Amino acid sequence: MSPNGFSGVEKEYIRKHHHHHDLAENQCSSFLVKHIRAPVHLVWSLVRRFDQPQKYKPFVSRCIVQGNLEIGSLREVDVKSGLPATTSTERLELLDDEEHILSVRIIGGDHRLRNYSSIISVHPEVIDGRPGTLVIESFVVDVPEGNTKDETCYFVEALIKCNLKSLADVSERLAVQDRTEPIEQV
Repeated sequence: MSPNGFSGVEKEYIRKHHHHHDLAENQCSSFLVKHIRAPVHLVWSLVRRFDQPQKYKPFVSRCIVQGNLEIGSLREVDVKSGLPATTSTERLELLDDEEHILSVRIIGGDHRLRNYSSIISVHPEVIDGRPGTLVIESFVVDVPEGNTKDETCYFVEALIKCNLKSLADVSERLAVQDRTEPIEQV
C-alpha cells in the first residue's frame, strides 16, 4: 500500500490522514488524487454533506440519513441502475471540518463491497495563480470470492474516479459563479 507516483505534498497528506489498519490477505487498497480548480471551501461544502452525496456522486439517486449529522450516523443510499447494487448502508466514521476529512464505512447493502472503508481529505493549493483544491481519496475493501485484488481495485477506483470527476465538475461550476480572485504570488 505504498503511495508511489505522488508528489511530496501528496505523500505527506496520505501519510498524515489516510491511515487504514493493516491490510488483511483478502483485501485491496488504493489512493486516488484529483486537482480541482475551485477553492477548498466550495469543494468541502460538497464533500462534507454525508446526508447528500448525490450532490456530486453520479451513481447515488437518493439518500436517507438516520439521526443527526455526527460520528456514527447512518445513511441508506439508493444506487442508480447500471451498477451491481441497489442499496448501501453506510456509517459516518469521521467528519473533521478543521482538517477537511470525511471517513465512511459501508456496513450493509445488496452489493459485494464487504468491509469497505474510505477516507477523503481536501487540501488548499494554488492552480494557475488561483485558489484550487487537492482531493485525496483512499479505500480498503475485501476482495469478493471469485475476484482478484486487481479486479476489485480496478472496479472501486473506477467508481471513485467518476465521483472525483463529478466533484470537480460541480465545484468548478460553483467557482465560476463565485468568481474567485487570483492569488498574488509572493
